[in-house]
Order: sequence, then C-alpha cells, then structure tokens
Amino acid sequence: MATSPTLQGPGGPLVFQSVKRRRHCAECRGGPLSLLVLEGGVPRCLDCADLGHLVFLARGDTALTRRAREGSTLYAVVVRFNRRQGRYERQGLLVEEDALARAEERCLADAEVRARRRARDAKRREAEDVRFTAAFAEEIRRLFPGCPPDRARAIAAHASVRGSGRVGRSAAGRALSEAAVTAAVAAAVRHTDTPYDGLLMTGVPRQEARRRIGPAVEATLRAWRAGTATDTGTGIGAGIGARMGTDMGMGMVTGTATGMAGDTGSEAAV
Repeated sequence: MATSPTLQGPGGPLVFQSVKRRRHCAECRGGPLSLLVLEGGVPRCLDCADLGHLVFLARGDTALTRRAREGSTLYAVVVRFNRRQGRYERQGLLVEEDALARAEERCLADAEVRARRRARDAKRREAEDVRFTAAFAEEIRRLFPGCPPDRARAIAAHASVRGSGRVGRSAAGRALSEAAVTAAVAAAVRHTDTPYDGLLMTGVPRQEARRRIGPAVEATLRAWRAGTATDTGTGIGAGIGARMGTDMGMGMVTGTATGMAGDTGSEAAV
C-alpha cells in the first residue's frame, strides 16, 4: 500500500466505488460507504478525505470529462473493481461543481460543431471499414480458395467489426497476417459448422469441446485450402454431435464445478 496520504490515480486522488458497501469511515465511523478513499490502508469517507465538495461525473462524454477535468483545481479518479476481469475499471471523475458547470456550458455552445465532426468521422470510419472488410475477405479467398465467396464475406464482416476485440481488429488482423486470417476462419467454422456451441451449452469444458470438434475444423480448413468446397454440417461434425448425449452428464457436472470454483474467488479489498 502506498504511503502517501491519498492513493493517487492518473493525475489525481483515487476514489473507490465500494463493491460490497460494507465499509465504514475509520475517522467519523459514517457509512456504509458507496465511495471511499484509502489512506494508510484504511477507508475514509469523502468528507474526511477533503473530497466531499466534489461532484461525480460519470464516464461517457469525452468532451465534457476533458473540459471539467481541465477546469477543476482538484479532481479525483473514481474506479470500481470488476470481478470478472479481475481489475479496477474507471467509472468517472469527481470534479468541482463550478468546473462542471463551466464545462457543460462550453459543450452546449459548440454541440452542433462537435456533432458535425462526429458525423464526418463516422462516415470516414465506415468507408475505412468497408475497404478493410473487403481486403480481409479477399485474403480469406486467397488462403482458402475453396471457401465459398459468401462465407468469406461473412467471416470477414464478423471478424473485422470495429471495437469488437475480435482477431480482425488485432494488430495482426489489420496487417492481414496469415495467422490472424486463419484464426478467423477457424473460429467461424468452429461456431457455425460443428456442434461446438451445443457442447458448451451442455456443460462440456471449453478445451474439451475444442478437442472434440478439432478434427472437423481441420478437415474443413484442409478442404478449403485445397480449393475444395465441403459440407461441414455432415460427416465428422455430425459424428461429434452423435456423442453429445453420452458426454452430457459428465460435461454438466464438470462445467458446474468450474463455474462454482470461479465464483468463490476472493474479492478485492474494496
């Protein structure tokens, strides 16, 4: 734990949104606290931490946040612990009320200008996305000439959605590397042409489900690489589907146990 009076965030004090809301201020005993500051490892309310005069500004409006932060002599970064991701995530800022009012006035004054700029930027990004998706589909067809053109376009469109975090938006995907393109095609075959999703729904662990459908995926990729179209809904894929009933009981038990283990993990201090 830092020894400074108040833990510092990027440019200001760090304030925590309490997950359990069971904490009380170590100084005034007020609480339970929805927002708290850690000083010397113990919680304090905003008033006792000399931050009680600040108002909360939720994240979301970039221009308003930037202007309120710039106009506030003192501000604090508000974070909350995400148990699923195992990390703290920014929720907004605490800023001076006057600074927020001035920032709101500035944003209202040039709202139309910023709206037009956003519209232009959106059109530019849309055109860039169309070109990139077309290039991604062309690369799929080059590496997998047996992949039907409509499937190549669908895979490219899915993999290259802006902000999705999918392989097409990774650095390798934007560079159209063979590994990234192959990964996108394999993922599409896995989810569309095999019983993979059904196995997961019956409780089969992800790695085990992947092992079972692996031969079907590889068979389809080999055929497409060789320039041969294949009906991936039958053959190996159907054979795997026939085994789902046998594995359902054990898969559900294993999947449930795995989920319970994840839910019992320790939570962050705040």
